[in-house]
Amino acid sequence: MKYLKLIAIVILATGMWGCSINVTMSGASIPDNINNFSVQYFENRAPLINPTLSQNFTEGLKDRITQESRLILKNGTGDVDFSGEITGYNIRPMAIQADALSAMTRLTLTVKVRYKNYKDPKVNWESSFSAFREFDSSLNINDVEEEYVGEIIEEITENIFNKTFSDW
Repeated sequence: MKYLKLIAIVILATGMWGCSINVTMSGASIPDNINNFSVQYFENRAPLINPTLSQNFTEGLKDRITQESRLILKNGTGDVDFSGEITGYNIRPMAIQADALSAMTRLTLTVKVRYKNYKDPKVNWESSFSAFREFDSSLNINDVEEEYVGEIIEEITENIFNKTFSDW
């Protein structure tokens, strides 16, 4: 009986070793034929311009994929490529009170992303991602903008990563 269990474990382990999908700690499943990735510069085409947003978003996406996958960042075009543009960056009042003043303000970022998988073009996609943070209108946007933009970039890059590599 002990030998049957040992044989079953060896067969199971051998079968798992031969799988063609690599699962990372983040839950991502990346086919073995995908070794590298590229991220093109995400230009800010939003009506309201934050001068550092394009660079911060582009670097944030590179960092997310590098940290949560085994893929290597490649200059030019990788096995998989991310491109797109920032299409929305808005600051608008929310929760209007009886005295016609806003109690809250919402900062929203929208990014259009194109994903190309050069090893398997059937899985290519194009999608928009958006996230926001609300803050008390008594706060100055200059005091909270950097922190909230950082949080929004983290949220959007996580959603992009999940859609791409976690079949989300």
